[in-house]
Amino acid sequence: MAIENIPRVNLEGKYAAILVCWLLGNGCLFSWNSMLTIEDYYVYLFPNYHPSRVLTLVYQPFALGTLAILAYNEAKINTRTRNLFGYTLFFFSTLLVLILDLATSGKGGIGTFIGICAISGAFGVADAHVQGGMVGDLSYMRPEFIQSFLAGLAASGALTSALRLITKAAFENSRDGLRKGAILFFAISILFELLCVLLYASAFPKLPIVKYYRSRAAAEGSKTVTDDLAAGGIQTSSIERDEEDPKLLERKGNKQLLLENIDYALDMFLIYVLTLSIFPGFLSEDTGSHSLGTWYALVLIAMYNVSDLIGRYIPLSKFLKLESRRIIMTAILSRFLLIPAFYVTAKHGDQGWMIMLTSFLGLSNGYLTVSVLTAAPKGYKGPEQNALGNILVLFLLAGIFAGVTLDWLWLIGKGW
Repeated sequence: MAIENIPRVNLEGKYAAILVCWLLGNGCLFSWNSMLTIEDYYVYLFPNYHPSRVLTLVYQPFALGTLAILAYNEAKINTRTRNLFGYTLFFFSTLLVLILDLATSGKGGIGTFIGICAISGAFGVADAHVQGGMVGDLSYMRPEFIQSFLAGLAASGALTSALRLITKAAFENSRDGLRKGAILFFAISILFELLCVLLYASAFPKLPIVKYYRSRAAAEGSKTVTDDLAAGGIQTSSIERDEEDPKLLERKGNKQLLLENIDYALDMFLIYVLTLSIFPGFLSEDTGSHSLGTWYALVLIAMYNVSDLIGRYIPLSKFLKLESRRIIMTAILSRFLLIPAFYVTAKHGDQGWMIMLTSFLGLSNGYLTVSVLTAAPKGYKGPEQNALGNILVLFLLAGIFAGVTLDWLWLIGKGW
């Protein structure tokens, strides 16, 4: 079955695929966002170690380094094995966080903090496997699938923030109360990560629309979808690759793909270098004292996460979706005006202005992320779209790493 003989796209299962993509996106960052959202508990346990900054700084090198290796070897890596490994690692790492807290009876200390940092690094490795693997996999399918997956990433932050506000209200604001909330968080995360493993392993590959796009990618020369097709009941031996067609034998290398899409890659880097230079470290530690008291940082993080989620749905409107490469870059560069705005507001503004700025930070982050990732992978064959998706996520993580490093600059003049 050569490319021209593959049946026309079967839309059966489209909405089920969109839902599963949303859940899988949620699972990609649910555990990590749980760790970020209970920062008030870790700040209480480790007051001298800047956990809101250190945990993120530990997480990112593992995520970036792992994804760099995976993106370089993307064409040879089995996508099913990669994504299942990532979700399974999320599951066991989250379980370890809970076990560590129970084993130490919620006590602080350098040993416990090192253990938390090691698990944070494991989250980074899992993220590199899943986020790059899923974006690459969905890049040769439908834009709605990528949008739904990216919305799921943001929804994980919104859901964990909502849960954190509920647990803070339900439990007394004490060490014991904070700990009960943290335990509940990770118990929920463990169950959710297990659900994601089962969804990706069993449900997703059997959807007709997913089988269609993976069959097409296989016919176009992709070798990464073999096991996923088999899980969906399709043997790659039944998909003939027309070896005499020179167009099918040509595959642009990663370097050429990057050069052709360097503006999109820089877009992803610049979006996240700005966002992570402010969120979550600056919002957790450097916004001063206000009438909301200990709720203040939680409210800011919740507003960012909810706005980020809303922003990822705006591009569903064709009228509001950005597609011009020049306009996208201009919008991204203009966001850097938020740095002096946050600085002045932290010094002289009240909490209402800070909440508004934080909401705009999240809204623009989500909106521009979806605009770039749904506009970029067009005009390429399946294997090339997969590779480009991995490259763009690599630049996204590079931006996050640079952002969390620059976030330490807010501490200048404050003392350590």
